[in-house]
Amino acid sequence: QVQLVESGGGLVQPGGSLKLSCAASGFAFSSYSMSWVRQAPGKGLELVATISSSGDRTTVYADSVKGRFTISRDNAKNTLYLQMNSLNAEDSAVYYCRKASGERGQGTQVTVSS
Repeated sequence: QVQLVESGGGLVQPGGSLKLSCAASGFAFSSYSMSWVRQAPGKGLELVATISSSGDRTTVYADSVKGRFTISRDNAKNTLYLQMNSLNAEDSAVYYCRKASGERGQGTQVTVSS
């Protein structure tokens, strides 16, 4: 079955950086577009970034993270990444990786606070 396991979250100061990872198994990872989504307390799910399955690895970002976050993937390792720089309090949320067909992992908490 599909398994998506996020890691790399934690507490970081404003302006800091974190790199999230998502280990995927149970499906042909390289064949699917993958996304990072996040949910802050009391808010709905927000699509953060998407990367295509194709060779050119097309990426799309939410306006709120454009220029600060970078999504990438290593198909040989079945792993999705999210490099997050210049973090601010509004980035605090549970971050999930999501397969194009909708499945997502258990999430990893990111807290930006001084």
